[in-house]
Amino acid sequence: MDPSRMYPSHMDAYNEQYIKYNDELRRHIITDVKIKRFRARYPRLHGYNAALGYHGFGGEATVAQLYTNHGASGWGALMRRGSAGKPPVDAALVDALTGKSIADVFAAESGLTDDMFIAFDIALHDLAGNILGIPVRRMIDPDAASSVRVYDGAIYMNDLIPEDKPFGVQKVIEDSLSDYELGHRTFKIKIGRGHKWMAPEAAGIARDIEITRKIREALPDAVLMVDGNDGFAPASMERYIDGIGGCPLYWIEEPFRECEADNRKLREYLNTHMPGTYIADGESRTDIGLLFDLAGKGLLDVWQPDICGYGFTAWRKLIKRLAAAGYMASPHAWGEVIKTHYSAHIAAAYPLNVHYIEAVLGESEGVDYSGYILKNGVLNLPEKPGFGMDLFWAPEISI
Repeated sequence: MDPSRMYPSHMDAYNEQYIKYNDELRRHIITDVKIKRFRARYPRLHGYNAALGYHGFGGEATVAQLYTNHGASGWGALMRRGSAGKPPVDAALVDALTGKSIADVFAAESGLTDDMFIAFDIALHDLAGNILGIPVRRMIDPDAASSVRVYDGAIYMNDLIPEDKPFGVQKVIEDSLSDYELGHRTFKIKIGRGHKWMAPEAAGIARDIEITRKIREALPDAVLMVDGNDGFAPASMERYIDGIGGCPLYWIEEPFRECEADNRKLREYLNTHMPGTYIADGESRTDIGLLFDLAGKGLLDVWQPDICGYGFTAWRKLIKRLAAAGYMASPHAWGEVIKTHYSAHIAAAYPLNVHYIEAVLGESEGVDYSGYILKNGVLNLPEKPGFGMDLFWAPEISI
């Protein structure tokens, strides 16, 4: 791909191809909406991060599957999670969508056009791709890449569990080696043990340092990142950086809640002690105005709003702005493998701006995503239409 060419922002909404796409979408009327749920499973128990306790073996994904009068279907995670495990839809919303032409609520060049149906954002993208016979990434940009780089987001604080007989440091090293064998070459390490789990704080920082250095020793060719989950202050982050010494980090994620003063302290310290390391943030309590302010002042490098929590259409709009400004992005995807695959389509359309996306390890019961193949840190994407995943079984739930 020619890095000098324009990105999808150059494609006018009235581009002839999009007119044809939308004419085809207009033919399809949504005749049925089913809400389904399936289990998502990690390959091992995930323990603590700096802020939260056990992440367990996975959870459940609630999805919508849409059907049209011409026999097409598409499915995707509901964009907003409801409370107490309930999906963020009700019978009235389903009734409102049923009977509409896809073109009434969705445009190929931009995504969802009616925020009333935001819960179906991802399902509509998959449905449109299936109708048009193209992967979602090629709906965004016909010249999108076919592969993206990923990082392993599953290096949790498994040294601290179980509480009665902790596995110890070697368990985290073994987890990293196991994921290397799966094909990962970039690893994001959870740090911040001194925030809640180890006292005094210095003991937790010492353990963070020890594990980072030992993973570097065990995997000398790997790229390393760390994620503090807002468990540090500038001073404690400086102690951690000093402790890992010559161990380079690609980025430091969520060191603390975003604010100009603290981000500035970290940037200045990195410039002196670890130049070239990026600051990544924005996945939780996302404040777009604040993020633009920080990025404009050189205090934020990698934008991370969640791919489902923030929204796929919202990401399509945001990534255009970030690309125009020359900023980097990595849509947050933790929780389910399918979220990694959604993020991959944004990354493939904007490879100069999205250098890595988060890879969730595990399986989603009833989902075939065998077309996504990981090798040497690179995730190869299928050429199947939509998001390239088949939902062959999931129980329907009542709403």
